[in-house]
Amino acid sequence: MENVYSQKARKLFKDGYNCAQSVFCTFCDETGMDFETALKLASSFGGGMGRLREVCGAVSAMFMIAGLKSGYTQPNNDEVKGEHYTRVQKLAEEFKKKHDTIICRELLGLPEGPDSPIPSKRTDEYYHKRPCEEFIADAAEIIAKELKLI
Repeated sequence: MENVYSQKARKLFKDGYNCAQSVFCTFCDETGMDFETALKLASSFGGGMGRLREVCGAVSAMFMIAGLKSGYTQPNNDEVKGEHYTRVQKLAEEFKKKHDTIICRELLGLPEGPDSPIPSKRTDEYYHKRPCEEFIADAAEIIAKELKLI
């Protein structure tokens, strides 16, 4: 049975939100961020950062959530920075265990370079051929486990 966080992230994606928004906004209660601000903050990270097809938006969302929950604020404390970057690398590794990469274009089998800035229409065919929903559900599960919510 799928966890509540993965289910909520899937629903947000099917509602039309991008991959980063779908994961990030799933955790508004846990981060204390209001939904509209969370949507705006995560909006740039969809499509591998503005459809540049770089780091998957679902993965970027995990990193943002980790930062809000346990990020550092002391610019000169290398120990605290190292702990946080270790956490981020662990999240990336967990995602890679399932999907071999955190790079959007590689996940989708797309060529090098940015994609059109115009998003694809969300049709039944879109959802059928795009594996993004699985990536979103997995990212939500990974960060929920990291936060000890499941």
